[in-house]
Amino acid sequence: MADIISLHIGQAGIQIGNSCWELYSIEHGIDKDGRRDEHTEDDKCSTFFSETDSGRFSPKAIFIDLEPSVIDSIKMGPMKGMYHPDQMIASKEDAANNYARGYYTVGKEVVDRAMDTIRKVAMKCDSLSGFMIFRSFGGGTGSGFTSLLLSKINEEYQKASKLEFSVYPSPKVATSIVEPYNSVFSTHANLDTSTCTFLMDNEATFDICSKKLGIERPNYCNLNRLIAQVVSSTTTSLRFTGSLNVDLNEFETNLIPFPRIHFPLVSYAPIVSKDGYHNSFSTSQITQDCFSGEYTMVKCDNKSGKYMACCLLYRGDVTPSDVNKAISNVKTSVNFVDWSPTGFKVGINTQRPEVIPNGDTNKTPRAVAALSNTTSIAHAWSAINYKFDLMYNKRAFVHWYVGEGMEEGEFTEARENLAALEKDYEEISKEYDFDQSASSSIM
Repeated sequence: MADIISLHIGQAGIQIGNSCWELYSIEHGIDKDGRRDEHTEDDKCSTFFSETDSGRFSPKAIFIDLEPSVIDSIKMGPMKGMYHPDQMIASKEDAANNYARGYYTVGKEVVDRAMDTIRKVAMKCDSLSGFMIFRSFGGGTGSGFTSLLLSKINEEYQKASKLEFSVYPSPKVATSIVEPYNSVFSTHANLDTSTCTFLMDNEATFDICSKKLGIERPNYCNLNRLIAQVVSSTTTSLRFTGSLNVDLNEFETNLIPFPRIHFPLVSYAPIVSKDGYHNSFSTSQITQDCFSGEYTMVKCDNKSGKYMACCLLYRGDVTPSDVNKAISNVKTSVNFVDWSPTGFKVGINTQRPEVIPNGDTNKTPRAVAALSNTTSIAHAWSAINYKFDLMYNKRAFVHWYVGEGMEEGEFTEARENLAALEKDYEEISKEYDFDQSASSSIM
C-alpha cells in the first residue's frame, strides 16, 4: 500500500492542515487522541496515518513554520493528542512576508532540520508514493521556505509525486502588500519542483461560505473547513477502496498534458448549509454545479477557457450509470481542446462525505470534486503579473528582498518565466481557435 506524507508549511498550510486532519479522523473513526475502536475492510487509513506500538494512530504529517505562534496554538488545540511532537517544527523568527527571508536567510536555518524529519517519517513508510504540500503562495514562509524545501525534496525524492494545495492571492483581497512579488517568485520555483498544484483563493472560498452556507462574516476557520471538504474528496480514493479508484500517479497522467501546465481548477459540490434539506443532490445536478462557476475555488471565468482534461471524483451513493448520464449532459456545455477527445477521467468511491460536528455544512448522500485543467486559470497569472509590474516598475519594496541576499536580476527572471507561462496557456487556446476555424472552413 502506498504511503503519502503531508507537509503543512506556514500559517495557511498549518491551519488548513489542522482542519483536514480533523475531518480525516472523523472519516476513519479515530478520536482526538489517536485511538480507534473499529476498522472496516475498505479502509486504507495507513496511507495517511501510521500506527504506533501502543495502538494509537498518528498522521504522517509534518508541520513547519518559521515562527512558533501558529504551531503553539495547534499544540494547545483539541487535536494536540494526535500529532507527533517531533513532527512539529518551529523556529524563532518569521519570514515577515518576504520570499527572500524564507528562501535565503531564516529558512536556511530550518531546512536541514525539516529534511531530517522528512527522512525519519519516510523511513517508516513501506512504499512512499509522494508528498502533499499545503501552503500559501503569498506569505514569506509559504512561498520562500516551501520553494527551498521542495528543491531539497526534489533532489532526494525525485520519483515521488508532489501534489500541492495552495492558497493563491485573490484578485481584490490581499493580506499583504508584497503578495504579488512572493507569488511570482513562488510560481517561478514551483514550475520546476511541483508535479501538480491545486489553487484556491480566499476570495472565491469566502464567497462560497457567504452565498452557499449563509455565513454572514466567514472567518479563516470557516474557509479552512470548506477547503478540508475539498481536500478530503480529492483524497478519498487514496484512503478508501472503491469501485473505481484514482491513485496519486493517475492524477498526473490524466490531468497534466505538459509539465508546466500543472495548475488544475478545483470545484466541489454540493456545498449545503445546515438548513439546506430541500436541495437536489442528484449525480447530474452536482456534476453540473461543478461546471457552473459558482463552486470553483479560484475567481476566474471557467466558461471562457478551453478544457484540456477533467478528473471527476465522486463519493457516496453514486452508480456508474448515473455518472455516465451526468457526463453526457455536461459534455454539451464544456469546451475541450480538439486533441483531448475523451476529456474526462472518473473516480467512484462509496465512502459518503462526512461533516465536522457543529460545523457549517450539512451532511449529503454524495459529493463530487472536479479537478479541471483549463486555460481559464491563466486569468490568475495575468492578474498577479499586472500587480507585480505596477510595483516593480517603481522598484517598490525591492530593497527588502535584495537586503536578504536576493539579486535584482531574479525579479526579471521570475517575471519572464511567468510571462512564458501565460504564453503557454494562450497558445493552447489559439491552437484550439485555429483548429476550429480550419475545420469550419473545410466544411
